[in-house]
Amino acid sequence: MELNLSVVDEILSKYDPNPANLIPIMQEIQGVYKYLPREALEMVSVHLDLSISKIYGVATFYENFSLEAKGKYIIRCCDGTACHVRNSTQILKALREELGLEEKQHTTPDMLFTLETVSCLGACGLAPVMVINDDVYASVTVDKVKETIKALREKEKEAV
Repeated sequence: MELNLSVVDEILSKYDPNPANLIPIMQEIQGVYKYLPREALEMVSVHLDLSISKIYGVATFYENFSLEAKGKYIIRCCDGTACHVRNSTQILKALREELGLEEKQHTTPDMLFTLETVSCLGACGLAPVMVINDDVYASVTVDKVKETIKALREKEKEAV
């Protein structure tokens, strides 16, 4: 898939070529692409006059940055203590089955879904919890997982 890098030019034009602007620039780029494409980071390197290895060092240090392309729907399944004792492992297993993902695989081949396991979503009273993009799903069950994924797939079919 060809990246539209004119967006990166627009982002960079808002920032002085000061290395202190690296993180806000990377946040904006990830906000657009849902990850940090290498081509975009190379443009940042030139704009800020920083080595690409320095930029990768920052990108890999902070957990919220991703160097891998993500799907349209990013599903975060909590496996913190409260969720774990309320069966989040079964929720995670159901999500993998519904999405057809192996344990080491995070994104579906159609780039529709990305599944991430997180340590805590800060909603322990609602356990088990999953978040899809910005929507919180509380007291999740295996049946709720199936219904939700089915509804999202149907929504995508209607959009086409």
